[in-house]
Amino acid sequence: MQYKTIFISDIHLGTKYSKAHEFLNFLKHNESEKLLFVGDIIDGWAIKRKFKWLQSHSNVIQKVLKKARKGTEIYFITGNHDEFLRPFAPLFMGDNLQIVNEITHIGIDGKRYLVTHGDFFDSITMTHKWLAIAGDIGYDFVLFLNHILNKFRKMCGINRYWSFSKYIKDNVKSSISFINNFEDILASHAKHKKYDGVICGHIHKPEAKMIEDIIYYNCGDWVENCSAVVEHYDGRFEVIYWEQK
Repeated sequence: MQYKTIFISDIHLGTKYSKAHEFLNFLKHNESEKLLFVGDIIDGWAIKRKFKWLQSHSNVIQKVLKKARKGTEIYFITGNHDEFLRPFAPLFMGDNLQIVNEITHIGIDGKRYLVTHGDFFDSITMTHKWLAIAGDIGYDFVLFLNHILNKFRKMCGINRYWSFSKYIKDNVKSSISFINNFEDILASHAKHKKYDGVICGHIHKPEAKMIEDIIYYNCGDWVENCSAVVEHYDGRFEVIYWEQK
């Protein structure tokens, strides 16, 4: 599939649960003029705890660099997990590859979109980093439970994947409140800065909606959802979910 722009966030290369194989398959079947990575591509937090770097993770980096050499315009927008890159931004790595902390994207429709990972609008990450790291470890445990539960479901003949972590996000009151606050604060900031919309990641919850008069898109992640935001040549934006081909 050919798109004008593809937005991807939260691949978390360097972690056990990164769906690097699925993302490589996505890159194989989809092309775009611009490819924007919206933070948390490499998980520096996890690598500090326990180094785990698979060949598939190196293959992702090599594939992205190959796309840049072939003319795809690529931006790496830093996130909290790859914050080690922030002191170097903006960093130009050849004609088609840049590392930045945020960027303005002008859509085919002429609208201005703030593209940012979103962690600057998460009060826990910004003011209580130790708590954010503890939450990250807890998230890994929930992903482990996902794996165990779905293995058991397959043994019982239930092949449909079920996500315990997604259930928590969608049904636990405190989680819903956190997500709503994050979205509202980010949309308010975009409105204050005279943007028409915002494209972000961080909370691993794919989304496309209006918040008052601001267009809000969240790319989701490549740990559970295998999702992306894409811009079509007719100016439409869409959240898509990828299934291995």
